[in-house]
Amino acid sequence: MHTARERDAPLLASAVPPAPMLQIRNLLHTYANGVRALAGVDLDVPRGMYGLLGPNGAGKSTLMRIVATLQQPTAGSVTLGGVDVIADPFAMRRVLGYLPQEFGVYPRISAEDLLDHLAVLKGVCPAKVRREQVHALLEQTNLYDARKRAVSTYSGGMRQRFGIAQALLGNPQIIIVDEPTAGLDPTERHRFHEVLSEIGATVAVILSTHLLDDVSRLCARAAILFDGRIVADGELSSLVATLHGRIWRKTVSRAEVEAYRRDFNVLSSRYTEAYAVIHVLGNDNPGAGFEAVSGELQDVYFAMTAEADKAGA
Repeated sequence: MHTARERDAPLLASAVPPAPMLQIRNLLHTYANGVRALAGVDLDVPRGMYGLLGPNGAGKSTLMRIVATLQQPTAGSVTLGGVDVIADPFAMRRVLGYLPQEFGVYPRISAEDLLDHLAVLKGVCPAKVRREQVHALLEQTNLYDARKRAVSTYSGGMRQRFGIAQALLGNPQIIIVDEPTAGLDPTERHRFHEVLSEIGATVAVILSTHLLDDVSRLCARAAILFDGRIVADGELSSLVATLHGRIWRKTVSRAEVEAYRRDFNVLSSRYTEAYAVIHVLGNDNPGAGFEAVSGELQDVYFAMTAEADKAGA
């Protein structure tokens, strides 16, 4: 067994991205209390499902609020189709659909009436067109049969699907969903994934989350945000390819896991009743019992955030 933790070469992603709809350059934001939320973010977001991963506190919600023109950055630029949306926020608001982590609803208003009211606020008219769009969105999000119920009586998953329906009003070009499946049961989460997949076929959807499975299932491209910085960005297949030949797997007893964590760069561990399967990052085979395996998004995430954490320490 090795007794020194390996120092591995930095991971680099390489892929030729499709033409971006949204360009973010050197975005910086520091709050009045001195907390730095963003430290020079550069991103190109194309049409389709785009994952934004990061732990709690990484700056994801701050970034999404700035893109949605709900918050002014300290410095940097956000352009949509070449238009500076920091200088002209209405250029973004005209084509944006936004589902924040939490949104309020009126307690006694039905989903149909509330969606119609929000459509009026978004300028969807005349009334016949608005009514047709409201009904179509309720059908698309599988809420039509519950359209007469107050949204305040909906389950968590139904409310999230209503949130997507309101985000789709006015046929937006770009949609932001911030931690949309947190707290949903498996059935509601699956339904929500189906709606997002359908939407992502025609518009740009930024899925901001800390749930790796959601991004793996839904997105072709993703970025990892850590401590206000982008530490990886690209196609998922290209990000995973950076780990080729550097991920090693071994089954060990549960009692041995901590010792392996001390001696190796353990990226993840999956437990059974008596054993654990560990993934170790290393340029060479760590030793007896290890086998080379293909990486996955989880390995990329933990490798990149650990490396960034070590660099910032």
